[in-house]
Amino acid sequence: MTRLARLLALSFIESFATVLVERGVYFYSHERLAFDDAANLWLAFGIGAFYVLGALLSHRLAVRLGERRLLLLLLLGHLASHILLLTVPHLVPFVVVNLLLAGFTGAKWPIIESYINAGLDAKQTSRAVGQFNLSWSLAVPFSMAAVGPLIAWQPSSLFGLPALVNLASLALVLTLEPHPVHLAPDHPERLADSVLVHYRRLLWSNRISLIASYTLLFIVTPLMPTIFEKLGWRVWAPALASLVEIVRTTAFILMFAYTGWHGRRAPALWAAIGLPIGFCLILTGDNLATVLAGEVLFGAAAGVGYYAALYYAMVVTSASVESGGAHESLIGGGFAFGPALGLMGLALGPMLGGPTTGMLVIVAPLAVAALVGSLRLLRTPARAAA
Repeated sequence: MTRLARLLALSFIESFATVLVERGVYFYSHERLAFDDAANLWLAFGIGAFYVLGALLSHRLAVRLGERRLLLLLLLGHLASHILLLTVPHLVPFVVVNLLLAGFTGAKWPIIESYINAGLDAKQTSRAVGQFNLSWSLAVPFSMAAVGPLIAWQPSSLFGLPALVNLASLALVLTLEPHPVHLAPDHPERLADSVLVHYRRLLWSNRISLIASYTLLFIVTPLMPTIFEKLGWRVWAPALASLVEIVRTTAFILMFAYTGWHGRRAPALWAAIGLPIGFCLILTGDNLATVLAGEVLFGAAAGVGYYAALYYAMVVTSASVESGGAHESLIGGGFAFGPALGLMGLALGPMLGGPTTGMLVIVAPLAVAALVGSLRLLRTPARAAA
């Protein structure tokens, strides 16, 4: 197995294991611990905050410990966390361990992203980003579809299966070099400064959509059990909720196959517009077809924003762990910011006629600000590089 194949295999299986807990935990807490929407949103807020912390610390820790050593320690932390969740399923350990696990996850992905993209030019980076996005995203629908049956069969298996995956991941990481080698700043294959200035603007425009997508996603993710239960699809709620991920993966495939979007403004515009519309359909849909249509629209917009943001980040910064940490910290910011807004929406609900209206009122300024910010970056003429 080649080095790249090992890294892609690592991305796939770690994504599968991560999503089982990261997304499945809300269905587990709803079914087994009687968490209501507010409790799930508080849990999601804590998970997001610790994810950001882990992502922001990843570069500093990698410099001090080395990338491979840090990745091994993080995977050992994952393994220990999954074993604790498997053996001590009580409320306080459940919450504390999930918070720690989120921190390990936030620190893990920047290192994997750096290993995959280090030392590549812009064209090679495009291909590597595509392969990485497909490897982790293809695992998500399978993982989400497995959540409901696993909880129904044996709830503890939601944590036991990821523990087994972590053992396989440790074996894969042991085969990597201690430090990935990055492309030198003066390498002849580096893009011209004028192109990099333009790419930086596209990077930040897509990063606005990235944090908006995860903010909106992690408002609705803790609510998915309730949304589909009200529609009469309780057992299959996790599988139906995975449609967002299936569509996002489809967007990754299309962007991987067609690279004509590089340097263009249209993808960022589509992401900024599609996200709030899809979110509203999911949250307000009173039938299955409307909710699923919202998932399709949201997933397509989220996929475009995610792919473009990661591609431009890797090209502009030569695939550093620090850049991956910034990318993941924005994702984690959405993990935390979304539930916080959701809790505000629930609090406003009684005054506005219901929780859905309250959330829409809270989210509307975010959607407008994200759209305006993204458009402003796209319209402002590029200036000299900083």
